[in-house]
Amino acid sequence: MPGAEGGMAMAGVLSGRVNPTGKLPVGIPNHPGGQPGTYIAPPLGWFSDGVSNLDPRPLFPFGHGSSYTSFEISDLQLSASEVPVDGELTVTATVANTGDRAGAEVVQVYLSDRTGQVVRPLKQLVAYAKVPLEAGESRTVTFGLHADLMSFTGLAKTRIVEPGAMEVKVGASSEDTPLVGAFTLTGAVREVGEGRVLVPSISLG
Repeated sequence: MPGAEGGMAMAGVLSGRVNPTGKLPVGIPNHPGGQPGTYIAPPLGWFSDGVSNLDPRPLFPFGHGSSYTSFEISDLQLSASEVPVDGELTVTATVANTGDRAGAEVVQVYLSDRTGQVVRPLKQLVAYAKVPLEAGESRTVTFGLHADLMSFTGLAKTRIVEPGAMEVKVGASSEDTPLVGAFTLTGAVREVGEGRVLVPSISLG
């Protein structure tokens, strides 16, 4: 429902007057009869070889977007290899505009927990930042991720942060995450009550 100005907005993008910076909020299916869907899935919901004859993976994934310029995300840095279950991890990456016109890239941070006491999604978006860049410019983006962002509902039906190995992925969409790092949550299982921190801190350098 783009409204009365939708035609003009689309004309601006198609003509190149406007450089698009939007990202998909759903995955676009790759086969007839498919429906737009989420990227959040357990292992058998994503890799279905031998389980189903329908490949669930999308043609264009959640978080995908096009631009008239190009970007490169590099130099992943994690503040620690071990993070307490009530602590915070700082994630830093560099994003560069490698094209010849100004644009903006949305840097996305996903977390993966492969050892939870219940089945966990393959990945979960926990932070993102739109970074405007002139042609040839590069900037650093830093995310502060509280351990509460890694919480989930456990077997006892309470929200917990559980110690164990975690993986962080940074990229331009849910399927385009060239930067991968690992850390470990340490300590005892912590029950997370009201007032949990579910908003990351973000800064651009």
